[in-house]
Amino acid sequence: MAVCGEYIRSQFPTIDDDLYQYVEGILDSSKEDFEDGDEIYEAIGEVLHEVADKPENEVRKICEKLLEMLKDANGEKDGSNKRKKNGVNKVLNAPVHLGSMAATLEAQVEQIKSIWVTTRDDAMKVDAKKLEKAEAKLQQKQEKRVGNESAANRNTPSMSQGIETASASQMTSKKDSRLETKGGSNRTQDIRIENFDVAYGDRVLLQGADLTLAFGRRYGLVGRNGLGKTTLLRMISANHLRIPSHIRVLHVEQEVAGDETSALESVLGCDQERSTLLSREAELQAAIEKEGSSGAGDSLGEELAKVYEAMRLAEVDKAPARASAILSGLGFSVERQAWPTKAFSGGWRMRLALARALFSKPDLLLLDEPTNMLDIKAILWLEKYLQNWPTTLLVVSHDRNFLDTVPTDILYLRGQKIESYRGNYDQFSKTKTERERNQQREFEAQQAKRAHVQEFIDRFRYNANRASSVQSKIKMLEKLPELKPMEKESEVTLRFPEVESLSPPILQLNEVSFRYEGVADNSYIFTGVNLTATLQSRICIVGENGAGKTTLLKIITGTLSPTQGTVHVHRNLKFGYFSQHHVDQLDMRVCSVELLQNHFPGKPVEEYRRMLGSFGVSGDLALQTINSLSGGQKSRVAFALMCAAMPNFLVLDEPTNHLDIESIEALGKALNAYQGGVILVSHDERLIRMVCKELWVCGNGSVHCMEGGFDEYRKIIEKELEA
Repeated sequence: MAVCGEYIRSQFPTIDDDLYQYVEGILDSSKEDFEDGDEIYEAIGEVLHEVADKPENEVRKICEKLLEMLKDANGEKDGSNKRKKNGVNKVLNAPVHLGSMAATLEAQVEQIKSIWVTTRDDAMKVDAKKLEKAEAKLQQKQEKRVGNESAANRNTPSMSQGIETASASQMTSKKDSRLETKGGSNRTQDIRIENFDVAYGDRVLLQGADLTLAFGRRYGLVGRNGLGKTTLLRMISANHLRIPSHIRVLHVEQEVAGDETSALESVLGCDQERSTLLSREAELQAAIEKEGSSGAGDSLGEELAKVYEAMRLAEVDKAPARASAILSGLGFSVERQAWPTKAFSGGWRMRLALARALFSKPDLLLLDEPTNMLDIKAILWLEKYLQNWPTTLLVVSHDRNFLDTVPTDILYLRGQKIESYRGNYDQFSKTKTERERNQQREFEAQQAKRAHVQEFIDRFRYNANRASSVQSKIKMLEKLPELKPMEKESEVTLRFPEVESLSPPILQLNEVSFRYEGVADNSYIFTGVNLTATLQSRICIVGENGAGKTTLLKIITGTLSPTQGTVHVHRNLKFGYFSQHHVDQLDMRVCSVELLQNHFPGKPVEEYRRMLGSFGVSGDLALQTINSLSGGQKSRVAFALMCAAMPNFLVLDEPTNHLDIESIEALGKALNAYQGGVILVSHDERLIRMVCKELWVCGNGSVHCMEGGFDEYRKIIEKELEA
């Protein structure tokens, strides 16, 4: 090993002691196992590339030389030469008894843990402390390299709070590590995460799962609430699951911090290359003005010309227009694009975070429910924009129309695994149904065959003439693969309480106008509103964000009083109001049963469980703390809390924000079966089409009922987007 050590020092004079001992330890512990130079390259090639920036072929030659030195040290080379020179053949002194050898081998099988891996003596292992120090240095260098990537990645907030109780583990191999080789040619943009586990607390969400993301494809991640979709995105973005370090990942999860930077400049600031080129251009311009026509000025001019060429290739001049177009599509007017980021509410800052992500174009973009913060017009724009997304997209969404429009593939979480399907959600639904039907048919056919064969065995078990046939049938049964029946996911059912009918008039708005007093903009949000509703009403209110939809709901429920006009409400009308922030206002420290007890004391526990069971919160789920529930499960608890007061008119503001597709479908059916009135603010096109019979459009200072319903409204929006 001394000769190998001197050779490594001569080829890599800058190698530090820790890395040198790490490499030497690997060579020493595995010197008898290496069969060719490629195996040595797999073991230490990555470390050698980190020490010195040598081409791959040169490092491979060094590894070949190390292999020859190791063989010389073992005496294999000399011994083989002697045998060749002397021509000596080894003669057995006694015959070999193969039977006894087989018995000996069989006795040793128990000592072998795997065909491929055998245990070694601890003395042959690498020093753990040295290995840890060497790997820590490698990690520091890797983090330093990653730190030089775009500002979009660096400005992404830490995910530590969101995954403080989550964990991930992944089996890796030497082949995986070669993807990270600095001097290697493997710079693929495809992502393969194999055999990984994800847990949240004591609960295992994914086990032995595989995830493959091909570059340039758009993946929709779907599955029931609470299965770990959001947790998986956080694990990927926080680098808890291994992906190649050259792939830039951006997860849109937290809103942009508010400061004096304008919305437009905040988006432009994501492009680090643009910022660097503009800064260098300004420095060179100032230096040239200072140097004048001297020789130094000529060299500066040449460098400035190179900067201009780089700016042309990077299309720096087109960046402001592209950023402005993205902001405009997400609802930022030209005037608002000049506002400082601190002037926007949380919802608008989330839109700004989405705009920054779309502008920076990371290699892998992770979106978690991007439509939650958008109105219908912005959703239609985003759908169209993402259809031409150039890199890889992984999006969690429960908007059925969005999933039918954007994804090229669907990833389905079920049974702690990820199933991959080609096509949009509609194609996925058909393929999944057919696959489940075929699986069930195959299981039933096998069960019928088993029963038929078993009947033959039972009938002729004690018949000596049929003994050979019976044994043959028994062996056939043993060889049959064990198929499992298709486990259907439990159907989601939501049930609103039964209510008594009321005689009209139920709800009337007469010449209602409203404005907020004491604010800078004292103009009316809407004026002259004349609308009516009954217990048979299924009304949806649509309009751009900020048009006054939520304000109108608060006037209807009596939370706000109109500035002008009157609201007539039946004296026995009882509203159930579900606000956008209803879920966030729940007491997260208690379980669902305790929450209902605190708000409606005096009822038996069975009654609280019945209320929760009406919205799919049953069993142990009702006894978990609300903080541990998924977003959709919290929404169901909020529904149960709202309905515990037995309302006969539901006013729902964005109720689908955290619900999965099956729950949204169940909500639509439940609202259709409900005997009371419904006024709904939603951007989920499928729910609107399922439930609503009347469309109120809020915008341009008024609220009016639109003839033609949602189809007519969508046509108007599409014309505006085309213009």
